[in-house]
Amino acid sequence: MLRFLTAGESHGPQLTAILEGMPAGLRLDMNAIGQEMARRQKAYGAGGRMKIEQDVARITAGVMNGRTTGAPIALTIINKDWKHWAERDIPPMTTPRPGHADLTAAVKYGYRELRLALERASARETAARVAVGAICKQYLAEFGIRVQGYVLSIGPVRASIPEDMPYEQRFELAENNDLRCPDLEAVERMREHVWACMQAKDTVGGVFEVVGLGLPVGLGSHVHWDRRLTARLMAAVGSIHAIKGVEIGPAFENAAKFGSEVHDEIFRDEAGNLVRKTNRAGGLEGGVTTGQPLIIRAAMKPISTVLNPRRSVNLATGEPAPTTYERSDFNAVPRAVVVGEAMVAFVLADALMEKLGGDSLAEQQPRFRALRRAHLDDLPMDNEPWRFGYE
Repeated sequence: MLRFLTAGESHGPQLTAILEGMPAGLRLDMNAIGQEMARRQKAYGAGGRMKIEQDVARITAGVMNGRTTGAPIALTIINKDWKHWAERDIPPMTTPRPGHADLTAAVKYGYRELRLALERASARETAARVAVGAICKQYLAEFGIRVQGYVLSIGPVRASIPEDMPYEQRFELAENNDLRCPDLEAVERMREHVWACMQAKDTVGGVFEVVGLGLPVGLGSHVHWDRRLTARLMAAVGSIHAIKGVEIGPAFENAAKFGSEVHDEIFRDEAGNLVRKTNRAGGLEGGVTTGQPLIIRAAMKPISTVLNPRRSVNLATGEPAPTTYERSDFNAVPRAVVVGEAMVAFVLADALMEKLGGDSLAEQQPRFRALRRAHLDDLPMDNEPWRFGYE
């Protein structure tokens, strides 16, 4: 029901995004969209381009008088760095960089110039995703749903976050430092590690967590592989540049335990609600939301572009050759958090629209209030023997 496309190159004149399927009647806050764009540019260890670009998303279709019309929404983001490349002869790029799309794209598309791959494969494209995600966040907020994230680790330095620390507190602490981590003691050690990495002319990766709060029970489905919200979320977050691993909740940690230690037991409270005292499932069971906080974790590899040349082969000569440096981040994990939030918000907005139906916000809001809950009154059981009845 909801989909988006992006277009544009890293050093082209602009990025473009088309978001289709947003219902009519959503009032958009352009300042909030601008804040999301600015968050993507904030990180200790970010590359020099973030000092050039001041990303602003301009809406050119699908929004009139500040509200969505139900038509496709068009967004444009001007690349300020374009002016430095517009009238410039581009030297040939014929040595593929390990870890990038240079070689694989050349094989796939038959490129005779590797920069054609670099320009579209660049993480510059994520600015358009964040603009789309900012709109999806505003849609979700109409239903009391919030999506935000933070850094769990940079290289070997891991944050220690008490399990009982409220998520709102985690978000606030993380947004007040340039490593986007809620563990302030770990922030200093992370900064030292990134600094050492920069002095060594290297790059560093890490792990971040995105959380969805206020979700109803029942988004997603167990009946088809491509409707399982687990799969949709993992695919969306895994599509982000340099992301090599995605888990729901503490999945890899759970894999080392017995089942009796992992699964979230169900209890009835005094009001008849069915509740859980743990959330090891990360807010999803059978590809469907449980109503608990949704937890998605992503592992980001160190950025492939390093100042120290890597060994490769010059495709024009066939001879061994070192790679040449292209401007990049030393540490992109805090910036990737914002992109992860955008992709999670997009998937959740799509899943919510799938659940609610309708073409306008006014149609959807009463339907949301009428959704079935994990409450005994909403779950009448026949409690009688029956047969499959297949012939």
